[in-house]
Amino acid sequence: MTAELIDGRAVAKALKDDVAAEVEALTDRGVTCGLATVLVGDDYAARAYERRLRRVAGELGIDYRHYYLGPSTDLGAVVRVVRQLNADPAVHGVLVLRPLPPHVDEGAVFQALDPAKDVESVHPENAGLLALGTPRFVPSTPAAVFHVLDGWLDAAGVDIVDFYRRSTVVVVGRSNNVGKPAAALGVQRDAVVLTCDEWADRTGRLAELTRLADVLVVAAGVPGLIGADHVAPGALVLDVGINPVTDTESGRVHLVGDVDTAAVAHRARALTPVPGGIGPVTDVWLMRNTVAAARSTIGG
Repeated sequence: MTAELIDGRAVAKALKDDVAAEVEALTDRGVTCGLATVLVGDDYAARAYERRLRRVAGELGIDYRHYYLGPSTDLGAVVRVVRQLNADPAVHGVLVLRPLPPHVDEGAVFQALDPAKDVESVHPENAGLLALGTPRFVPSTPAAVFHVLDGWLDAAGVDIVDFYRRSTVVVVGRSNNVGKPAAALGVQRDAVVLTCDEWADRTGRLAELTRLADVLVVAAGVPGLIGADHVAPGALVLDVGINPVTDTESGRVHLVGDVDTAAVAHRARALTPVPGGIGPVTDVWLMRNTVAAARSTIGG
């Protein structure tokens, strides 16, 4: 078996065309969509993500603003910027990029967000709505995972509803922004959902659990964590990992996933590569959420 590599860039392009049409429709109604990002510190992956968002927003005609705060910025200063953006009617979506420095209380920052502008659903109100199955916004990365998966199943001629109801989805990683929402989305599709994290790996049980998966979603933040022994034959593997790795010879930094693609390709039926898999779809989905936030200001 050689796995099919799912082309996330092609999926993102189709989604982007849909979002572009929505942006144009809002423009015709006198609304310019606005997105603001806030970065505290100099995390490599966060900076790379911000650059991608800036480019995609520009291509879609979404007004984009970026606020950079130094790594020593205190909680109060971060919250003040967030509240400033909450009050700005030209800004419809606000994204505080992760990770925040250890001295900045992530929960306090997220609680300061206006839930109507919280396009990643990190505010407790939005996280609760997602858990109840009535989301205001579906967080972009887990949304991208299931958008890619649903599209692949549909193209393969699979009955999507039936597939989930007879499948086990295993999510590796329990982060608030990816792992937990991904599990919630699996539950909403009536799948059997198992979650695990680094402790399953430390205790030697990770492969035991991941081999149960018909769908394996990996969002652990550990380069090459998942190898051939972790994957059941014919599983669908969605790699969410974005890990900066420095080449020992050239000194250049490149991004790799949580899955050893070369090893897993001989076991899986299909998988998403890194880069070029879930990431491009995530970028566009965030714009989709921003458009939805803008649309809500004029009553749909």
